[in-house]
Amino acid sequence: MGPMSTEPTETTVFNVEGMTCSHCEASVNEEIGEIPGVTSVKADHTTGHVEVVGSGFTREQIADAVEEAGYTLL
Repeated sequence: MGPMSTEPTETTVFNVEGMTCSHCEASVNEEIGEIPGVTSVKADHTTGHVEVVGSGFTREQIADAVEEAGYTLL
């Protein structure tokens, strides 16, 4: 096996404003999923929560990705 990241994987829940449907979730999932270090993303428009699993990413990167998708990180 190749070199593994020594950083532990963490699950972080972010609040996103403006998601109203499954299409919104898909947009947010896609943008956040492109951030290096993110291993999984699960957006839920009914709660406004986005669960991000991974390591080595910053809140600022998440905010930029959410804005790129057309929504606002709270």
